Amino acid sequence: MNEDLQNTANKSGSWVSQPAENTSAAAASVVPLSEAVNPWDIVLCTSGTVISCENAIVVVTIFHSPSLRAPMFVLIGSLAVADLLAGIGLIVNFTFAYLLHSEAAKLVTVGLIVASFSASICSLMAITIDRYLSLYYALTYNSERTVTFTYIMLIVLWGVSICLGVLPVIGWNCLKDESTCSVIKPLTKNNVAALSVSFLLMFALMLQLYIQICKIVMRHAHQIALQHHFLATSHYVTTRKGVSTLAIILGTFAACWMPFTVYCLIADYTYPSIYTYATLLPATYNSIINPVIYAFRNQEIQKALWLICCGCIPPNILLRARSPSDV
Repeated sequence: MNEDLQNTANKSGSWVSQPAENTSAAAASVVPLSEAVNPWDIVLCTSGTVISCENAIVVVTIFHSPSLRAPMFVLIGSLAVADLLAGIGLIVNFTFAYLLHSEAAKLVTVGLIVASFSASICSLMAITIDRYLSLYYALTYNSERTVTFTYIMLIVLWGVSICLGVLPVIGWNCLKDESTCSVIKPLTKNNVAALSVSFLLMFALMLQLYIQICKIVMRHAHQIALQHHFLATSHYVTTRKGVSTLAIILGTFAACWMPFTVYCLIADYTYPSIYTYATLLPATYNSIINPVIYAFRNQEIQKALWLICCGCIPPNILLRARSPSDV
Protein backbone atom coordinates (compact mmCIF):
# COMPACT_ATOMS: atom_id res chain seq x y z
CA MET A 1 0.00 0.00 0.00
CA ASN A 2 2.81 2.40 0.83
CA GLU A 3 4.31 1.66 -2.58
CA ASP A 4 1.02 2.59 -4.26
CA LEU A 5 0.83 5.87 -2.31
CA GLN A 6 4.41 6.71 -3.21
CA ASN A 7 3.80 5.99 -6.89
CA THR A 8 0.71 8.20 -6.80
CA ALA A 9 2.68 10.95 -5.08
CA ASN A 10 5.29 10.88 -7.80
CA LYS A 11 2.60 11.72 -10.36
CA SER A 12 1.17 14.75 -8.59
CA GLY A 13 1.80 18.44 -9.13
CA SER A 14 2.25 19.05 -5.44
CA TRP A 15 4.75 21.37 -3.79
CA VAL A 16 6.48 18.42 -2.12
CA SER A 17 9.72 17.78 -3.97
CA GLN A 18 9.84 14.67 -6.14
CA PRO A 19 12.99 12.81 -7.22
CA ALA A 20 14.09 14.00 -10.66
CA GLU A 21 13.72 10.63 -12.36
CA ASN A 22 10.20 10.16 -11.04
CA THR A 23 9.19 13.66 -12.09
CA SER A 24 10.47 13.07 -15.61
CA ALA A 25 8.60 9.79 -15.83
CA ALA A 26 5.39 11.46 -14.70
CA ALA A 27 5.81 14.27 -17.19
CA ALA A 28 6.35 11.79 -20.01
CA SER A 29 2.86 10.37 -19.65
CA VAL A 30 -0.46 12.18 -19.83
CA VAL A 31 -2.55 11.29 -16.78
CA PRO A 32 -6.17 12.42 -16.29
CA LEU A 33 -6.73 14.82 -13.38
CA SER A 34 -8.84 12.33 -11.43
CA GLU A 35 -6.02 9.80 -11.53
CA ALA A 36 -3.22 12.32 -10.98
CA VAL A 37 -4.56 13.71 -7.69
CA ASN A 38 -2.27 12.62 -4.87
CA PRO A 39 -4.25 11.18 -1.92
CA TRP A 40 -1.73 12.74 0.47
CA ASP A 41 -2.57 16.16 -0.98
CA ILE A 42 -6.26 15.42 -0.45
CA VAL A 43 -5.55 14.65 3.20
CA LEU A 44 -3.56 17.88 3.56
CA CYS A 45 -6.37 19.85 1.95
CA THR A 46 -8.89 18.22 4.27
CA SER A 47 -6.66 19.06 7.20
CA GLY A 48 -6.52 22.66 5.98
CA THR A 49 -10.32 22.78 5.81
CA VAL A 50 -10.67 21.56 9.40
CA ILE A 51 -7.99 24.03 10.54
CA SER A 52 -9.74 26.93 8.80
CA CYS A 53 -13.20 26.16 10.21
CA GLU A 54 -11.98 25.53 13.74
CA ASN A 55 -9.80 28.62 14.00
CA ALA A 56 -12.36 30.82 12.29
CA ILE A 57 -14.66 30.10 15.24
CA VAL A 58 -11.94 31.23 17.66
CA VAL A 59 -11.18 34.39 15.66
CA VAL A 60 -14.87 35.38 15.45
CA THR A 61 -15.42 34.67 19.15
CA ILE A 62 -12.46 36.75 20.31
CA PHE A 63 -13.00 39.70 17.99
CA HIS A 64 -16.77 39.71 18.57
CA SER A 65 -16.48 39.83 22.38
CA PRO A 66 -15.39 43.14 23.97
CA SER A 67 -14.56 41.28 27.20
CA LEU A 68 -11.75 39.36 25.47
CA ARG A 69 -9.25 42.20 25.10
CA ALA A 70 -6.67 41.20 27.68
CA PRO A 71 -3.12 40.43 26.43
CA MET A 72 -3.67 36.69 26.84
CA PHE A 73 -6.70 36.71 24.52
CA VAL A 74 -4.94 38.96 22.01
CA LEU A 75 -2.15 36.39 21.76
CA ILE A 76 -4.63 33.51 21.45
CA GLY A 77 -6.31 35.51 18.69
CA SER A 78 -2.95 35.91 16.96
CA LEU A 79 -2.44 32.14 17.15
CA ALA A 80 -5.90 31.51 15.72
CA VAL A 81 -5.35 33.98 12.84
CA ALA A 82 -2.01 32.35 12.01
CA ASP A 83 -3.53 28.86 12.02
CA LEU A 84 -6.49 30.10 9.99
CA LEU A 85 -4.14 31.46 7.33
CA ALA A 86 -2.20 28.18 7.40
CA GLY A 87 -5.39 26.25 6.74
CA ILE A 88 -6.34 28.58 3.91
CA GLY A 89 -2.82 28.21 2.52
CA LEU A 90 -3.15 24.43 2.40
CA ILE A 91 -6.49 24.70 0.59
CA VAL A 92 -5.24 27.30 -1.89
CA ASN A 93 -2.07 25.30 -2.53
CA PHE A 94 -4.12 22.21 -3.39
CA THR A 95 -6.30 24.26 -5.74
CA PHE A 96 -3.37 25.90 -7.51
CA ALA A 97 -1.38 22.66 -7.73
CA TYR A 98 -4.06 20.91 -9.77
CA LEU A 99 -5.98 23.74 -11.43
CA LEU A 100 -3.46 26.54 -11.96
CA HIS A 101 -0.01 25.29 -12.94
CA SER A 102 1.97 28.47 -12.31
CA GLU A 103 5.38 28.91 -10.71
CA ALA A 104 4.36 32.34 -9.43
CA ALA A 105 1.25 30.90 -7.78
CA LYS A 106 3.34 28.14 -6.23
CA LEU A 107 5.78 30.68 -4.78
CA VAL A 108 2.98 32.78 -3.32
CA THR A 109 1.14 29.85 -1.75
CA VAL A 110 4.30 28.31 -0.30
CA GLY A 111 5.24 31.74 1.03
CA LEU A 112 1.80 32.04 2.66
CA ILE A 113 2.16 28.61 4.28
CA VAL A 114 5.67 29.36 5.55
CA ALA A 115 4.61 32.75 6.94
CA SER A 116 1.45 31.43 8.61
CA PHE A 117 3.04 28.37 10.22
CA SER A 118 5.96 30.54 11.37
CA ALA A 119 3.49 33.00 12.91
CA SER A 120 1.69 30.08 14.57
CA ILE A 121 4.87 28.78 16.20
CA CYS A 122 5.96 32.29 17.18
CA SER A 123 2.50 32.93 18.68
CA LEU A 124 2.90 29.79 20.78
CA MET A 125 6.22 31.16 21.94
CA ALA A 126 4.59 34.50 22.79
CA ILE A 127 1.81 32.75 24.74
CA THR A 128 4.45 30.86 26.72
CA ILE A 129 6.26 34.10 27.55
CA ASP A 130 2.97 35.74 28.55
CA ARG A 131 2.07 32.85 30.85
CA TYR A 132 5.48 32.99 32.47
CA LEU A 133 5.21 36.75 33.04
CA SER A 134 1.67 36.45 34.41
CA LEU A 135 2.94 34.06 37.10
CA TYR A 136 6.39 35.52 37.79
CA TYR A 137 5.18 39.16 37.87
CA ALA A 138 1.68 38.48 39.17
CA LEU A 139 1.36 41.78 41.07
CA THR A 140 2.33 44.03 38.16
CA TYR A 141 1.09 41.90 35.27
CA ASN A 142 -2.20 43.80 34.78
CA SER A 143 -0.62 47.07 33.73
CA GLU A 144 -0.13 49.17 30.63
CA ARG A 145 3.43 47.90 30.39
CA THR A 146 2.15 44.37 29.80
CA VAL A 147 -0.21 45.56 27.07
CA THR A 148 2.60 47.46 25.36
CA PHE A 149 4.95 44.49 25.59
CA THR A 150 2.25 42.20 24.13
CA TYR A 151 1.75 44.39 21.07
CA ILE A 152 5.51 44.68 20.60
CA MET A 153 5.72 40.87 20.58
CA LEU A 154 2.91 40.72 18.02
CA ILE A 155 4.58 43.24 15.73
CA VAL A 156 7.92 41.43 15.93
CA LEU A 157 6.55 37.91 15.44
CA TRP A 158 4.33 38.85 12.50
CA GLY A 159 7.08 40.96 10.95
CA VAL A 160 9.57 38.10 11.14
CA SER A 161 7.00 35.59 9.86
CA ILE A 162 6.05 37.75 6.88
CA CYS A 163 9.73 38.21 6.00
CA LEU A 164 10.23 34.44 6.09
CA GLY A 165 7.26 33.98 3.79
CA VAL A 166 8.46 36.64 1.36
CA LEU A 167 11.95 35.16 0.96
CA PRO A 168 10.93 32.45 -1.58
CA VAL A 169 8.94 35.00 -3.59
CA ILE A 170 11.80 37.49 -3.92
CA GLY A 171 14.31 34.92 -5.12
CA TRP A 172 15.41 32.60 -2.33
CA ASN A 173 14.09 29.49 -4.07
CA CYS A 174 15.36 26.54 -6.08
CA LEU A 175 13.43 27.06 -9.32
CA LYS A 176 16.60 27.82 -11.27
CA ASP A 177 18.74 25.12 -9.64
CA GLU A 178 16.84 21.99 -8.66
CA SER A 179 19.89 20.50 -6.96
CA THR A 180 19.47 23.05 -4.14
CA CYS A 181 15.85 22.07 -3.46
CA SER A 182 14.72 20.86 -0.07
CA VAL A 183 11.94 18.39 0.66
CA ILE A 184 9.52 21.30 0.16
CA LYS A 185 9.77 22.76 -3.31
CA PRO A 186 10.56 25.58 -4.10
CA LEU A 187 12.30 26.17 -0.76
CA THR A 188 16.06 25.68 -0.79
CA LYS A 189 17.85 23.30 1.52
CA ASN A 190 19.53 26.24 3.31
CA ASN A 191 16.19 27.99 3.77
CA VAL A 192 14.54 24.95 5.34
CA ALA A 193 17.63 24.23 7.47
CA ALA A 194 17.51 27.78 8.86
CA LEU A 195 13.82 27.40 9.67
CA SER A 196 14.43 24.04 11.35
CA VAL A 197 17.29 25.31 13.50
CA SER A 198 15.18 28.33 14.51
CA PHE A 199 12.38 25.99 15.53
CA LEU A 200 14.72 23.88 17.66
CA LEU A 201 16.02 27.00 19.42
CA MET A 202 12.48 28.20 20.09
CA PHE A 203 11.49 24.78 21.39
CA ALA A 204 14.45 24.79 23.76
CA LEU A 205 13.42 28.22 25.05
CA MET A 206 9.80 27.11 25.47
CA LEU A 207 10.97 24.04 27.36
CA GLN A 208 13.03 26.19 29.73
CA LEU A 209 10.10 28.57 30.30
CA TYR A 210 7.67 25.73 30.97
CA ILE A 211 10.08 24.24 33.51
CA GLN A 212 10.08 27.61 35.30
CA ILE A 213 6.28 27.78 35.04
CA CYS A 214 6.03 24.31 36.60
CA LYS A 215 8.16 25.46 39.53
CA ILE A 216 5.99 28.55 40.04
CA VAL A 217 2.76 26.52 39.80
CA MET A 218 4.02 24.02 42.36
CA ARG A 219 5.05 26.84 44.71
CA HIS A 220 1.68 28.63 44.31
CA ALA A 221 -0.26 25.41 44.87
CA HIS A 222 1.74 24.73 48.04
CA GLN A 223 1.09 28.25 49.35
CA ILE A 224 -2.65 27.98 48.67
CA ALA A 225 -2.74 24.59 50.37
CA LEU A 226 -1.12 26.05 53.48
CA GLN A 227 -3.44 29.08 53.55
CA HIS A 228 -6.59 26.97 53.30
CA HIS A 229 -5.27 24.11 55.44
CA PHE A 230 -5.75 21.62 52.64
CA LEU A 231 -4.67 18.06 53.08
CA ALA A 232 -1.39 17.03 51.48
CA THR A 233 -3.34 14.81 49.08
CA SER A 234 -5.31 17.79 47.76
CA HIS A 235 -2.10 19.76 47.27
CA TYR A 236 -0.56 16.81 45.42
CA VAL A 237 -3.58 16.41 43.10
CA THR A 238 -3.70 20.11 42.26
CA THR A 239 0.00 20.29 41.54
CA ARG A 240 -0.03 17.12 39.48
CA LYS A 241 -2.91 18.46 37.39
CA GLY A 242 -1.04 21.68 36.65
CA VAL A 243 2.18 19.92 35.72
CA SER A 244 0.28 17.38 33.60
CA THR A 245 -1.41 20.20 31.69
CA LEU A 246 1.94 21.80 30.90
CA ALA A 247 3.39 18.43 29.87
CA ILE A 248 0.48 17.85 27.48
CA ILE A 249 0.91 21.30 25.93
CA LEU A 250 4.63 20.93 25.33
CA GLY A 251 4.46 17.24 24.44
CA THR A 252 1.78 17.83 21.82
CA PHE A 253 3.79 20.64 20.26
CA ALA A 254 6.94 18.51 20.09
CA ALA A 255 5.14 15.42 18.78
CA CYS A 256 3.56 17.42 15.95
CA TRP A 257 6.55 19.42 14.76
CA MET A 258 9.70 17.54 15.79
CA PRO A 259 9.51 14.71 13.18
CA PHE A 260 9.16 17.16 10.28
CA THR A 261 11.86 19.46 11.66
CA VAL A 262 14.42 16.68 12.06
CA TYR A 263 13.53 15.22 8.67
CA CYS A 264 14.06 18.59 6.97
CA LEU A 265 17.57 18.75 8.43
CA ILE A 266 18.67 15.35 7.13
CA ALA A 267 16.73 15.00 3.86
CA ASP A 268 16.69 16.71 0.48
CA TYR A 269 14.65 16.61 -2.73
CA THR A 270 16.03 13.18 -3.69
CA TYR A 271 14.28 11.47 -0.77
CA PRO A 272 10.92 9.70 -1.44
CA SER A 273 8.05 12.15 -1.09
CA ILE A 274 6.05 9.77 1.08
CA TYR A 275 8.41 10.50 3.99
CA THR A 276 7.80 14.23 3.59
CA TYR A 277 4.04 13.76 3.65
CA ALA A 278 4.23 11.38 6.62
CA THR A 279 6.10 13.98 8.71
CA LEU A 280 4.38 17.09 7.37
CA LEU A 281 0.85 15.90 8.08
CA PRO A 282 1.34 15.65 11.88
CA ALA A 283 2.75 19.19 11.82
CA THR A 284 -0.55 20.44 10.39
CA TYR A 285 -2.40 18.64 13.18
CA ASN A 286 -0.83 21.06 15.64
CA SER A 287 -3.00 23.81 14.15
CA ILE A 288 -6.04 21.60 14.72
CA ILE A 289 -5.11 20.93 18.33
CA ASN A 290 -4.16 24.53 19.21
CA PRO A 291 -7.76 25.85 19.50
CA VAL A 292 -8.64 22.96 21.80
CA ILE A 293 -5.69 23.58 24.12
CA TYR A 294 -5.51 27.37 24.12
CA ALA A 295 -9.05 28.56 23.31
CA PHE A 296 -11.87 26.09 23.91
CA ARG A 297 -10.51 25.09 27.33
CA ASN A 298 -10.48 28.73 28.47
CA GLN A 299 -13.41 29.63 30.68
CA GLU A 300 -13.83 33.19 29.37
CA ILE A 301 -13.80 32.06 25.73
CA GLN A 302 -16.31 29.33 26.59
CA LYS A 303 -18.63 31.98 28.05
CA ALA A 304 -18.27 34.22 24.99
CA LEU A 305 -18.88 31.30 22.64
CA TRP A 306 -22.04 30.27 24.49
CA LEU A 307 -23.31 33.86 24.41
CA ILE A 308 -22.75 34.07 20.66
CA CYS A 309 -24.36 30.69 19.96
CA CYS A 310 -27.40 30.72 22.24
CA GLY A 311 -27.30 33.93 24.26
CA CYS A 312 -26.82 32.15 27.59
CA ILE A 313 -24.11 30.66 29.77
CA PRO A 314 -24.53 27.18 31.33
CA PRO A 315 -24.40 27.24 35.15
CA ASN A 316 -21.55 24.72 35.28
CA ILE A 317 -19.32 27.13 33.30
CA LEU A 318 -20.56 30.25 35.08
CA LEU A 319 -19.88 28.89 38.57
CA ARG A 320 -16.67 27.05 37.85
CA ALA A 321 -13.72 28.49 39.79
CA ARG A 322 -10.25 28.91 38.39
CA SER A 323 -7.66 26.67 40.02
CA PRO A 324 -3.87 27.02 40.27
CA SER A 325 -3.53 24.32 37.62
CA ASP A 326 -5.26 26.45 34.97
CA VAL A 327 -2.08 27.80 33.41
